[in-house]
Amino acid sequence: MGTENEYGGDQIQILEGLEAVRKRPGMYIGSTSARGLHHLVYEIVDNSVDEALAGYCKNIEVTINEDNSITVEDDGRGIPVDINHKAGKSALEVVYTVLHAGGKFGGGGYKVSGGLHGVGASVVNALSTKLKVEVYREGKVYFQSYKIGKPDEPVKVIGECGEDKHGTKVTFWPDGSIFEETVFDYDTLKQRLRETAFLTKGLRIVLTDLRENPVRTYDFHYAGGIKEFVTYLNKSKEALYPEVIYCEGSGNGVYVEVAMQHNDSYNELTLSFVNNIITPEGGTHLAGFRNALTKTFNAYARANKLLKDNEPALTGDDIREGLTAIISVKIEEPQFEGQTKQKLGNSEARGAVDSIVSEQLTYFLEQNPTVAKTICEKSLLAQRAREAARKARDLTRRKTALEGMSLPGKLADCSDKDPKNCEIFIVEGDSAGGSAKTARSRATQAILPLRGKILNVEKARLDKIYGNAEIKAMITAFGTGIHEDFDISKLRYNKIIIMTDADVDGAHISTLMLTFLYRFMPDLIKEGHVYLAQPPLYKIEKNKNVWYAYSDDELNAILTEIGRDGNNKIQRYKGLGEMDAEQLWETTMDPEKRILKRVMIDDESTSEIDITFTTLMGDKVEPRREFIEENAKYVQNLDI
Repeated sequence: MGTENEYGGDQIQILEGLEAVRKRPGMYIGSTSARGLHHLVYEIVDNSVDEALAGYCKNIEVTINEDNSITVEDDGRGIPVDINHKAGKSALEVVYTVLHAGGKFGGGGYKVSGGLHGVGASVVNALSTKLKVEVYREGKVYFQSYKIGKPDEPVKVIGECGEDKHGTKVTFWPDGSIFEETVFDYDTLKQRLRETAFLTKGLRIVLTDLRENPVRTYDFHYAGGIKEFVTYLNKSKEALYPEVIYCEGSGNGVYVEVAMQHNDSYNELTLSFVNNIITPEGGTHLAGFRNALTKTFNAYARANKLLKDNEPALTGDDIREGLTAIISVKIEEPQFEGQTKQKLGNSEARGAVDSIVSEQLTYFLEQNPTVAKTICEKSLLAQRAREAARKARDLTRRKTALEGMSLPGKLADCSDKDPKNCEIFIVEGDSAGGSAKTARSRATQAILPLRGKILNVEKARLDKIYGNAEIKAMITAFGTGIHEDFDISKLRYNKIIIMTDADVDGAHISTLMLTFLYRFMPDLIKEGHVYLAQPPLYKIEKNKNVWYAYSDDELNAILTEIGRDGNNKIQRYKGLGEMDAEQLWETTMDPEKRILKRVMIDDESTSEIDITFTTLMGDKVEPRREFIEENAKYVQNLDI
């Protein structure tokens, strides 16, 4: 974990360190957007989780206070308060004012740690206008407060507590001059804390929001750990067998936990974590898991004659169709790779996960032949569908090679050939498509009209999807290919704009479109190429003047401004077809005046996004009803 002498330096260096954090906060917490703001909470919580991983902390309480500050309290050992001789001051002050100082202090240390290895507390302190910390140790309450990372006075004792009370309590106020947004979002914190509780079995995390009346509070406590995480992720799907398969063990200094269960969907959801931190790009632990899975199932299927000698082996994709899995490894010195450090690089993790999963999964399949058969049969069906899909795909590839990239007949393409300047509108219905073709700026705007509702890909296998004319038209128009053929550099348009009516049907079509993009070309969304057009809801006319309103609030504001009297003719647009080409251009397509909503995915919310799509687009009715009841209060205007 490094030796203590890395943490020398006098007062000036300490201040320089924290001043660097304020100059370039993005280097330390990713960004100064809402995402970076919430990151502050995770940094402090991760310190408490490290105490839990070391076996000392059972409870963490996170509170959003009425003034939008955050308090995190744990019942761990409490940060050491005695003098750190290297720095000549209390270890508590060192932890909160020196970069790269943390659990390595005062001996004991941590076997594994999740936070940014001790960067956490001091970075949060540097980016807060105020921070105060209380430590409960050996019957005393110690206290120190700071302004923008600088202590108000040395650590002092401010009272006594029971001998058995121990832990740390931190409250901080994020600096509004650094963050674009300083209002914490309850749901964002809820999702991350739920994930943290799943990954640390037995740890209780309570989130309370004091800004709401009545006060909102959520208690996360999962004795089953990641097994319960898989059950939670599969709640909107139909599991293929009742139990969650669980493997656990240590090897090469790596502690491995894996939980998995297949469901009746066609999508894989595998989340991998290192020391409780999500690794969106996977890495060696994921590679080890996939290898073990493919090897073990093929061996089982051959030995039990589910796969005949002359039949080709099952691929990893076949076996992972409809699989939900969590891979969690704890490792002392994690090495991360890739541009964004979101990929694990330790080679020992691959071997550890591979051998533990291979051994325990083989044993499980032998003990549970019915489950084994169910999974193998699903994989064989997937193999056949994939073969049919490959033929369909080869056919489209061969055709395009012969015809020199023929584009769908109904696409009205733009004349500019530089994708950076181009955008494509996906428009429902022929009449709106006709208006859009007339209205567009021909140089840079392409129009692809779709007939009716596209296929719900959440409920269809690959071969069915390739056979769908509307989906084929989109794949060809975008130019990137899908799945393993996907190549973002071949994207023909910088903006893909979904343009549907502002009613329930339009919303349904947008959702079908987004489901397709999320499942087959997620990078288009991640890289910010996908948008929703916002057609106006109302047209207001008065004395030959015209206004457009995009929401009820805007309508009210316009009416207040121009006077509410009988001379206003207010028209409520039900669909794009009600506008002539000129109106459609002015309100929805003109880059100077239109409103576009960009569709975004955050790597950290993968599990929740997956649940949302399955809930809305899957077969189960009950989770969908619950979702609608829960979210109905956020819907402003609904046309049935």
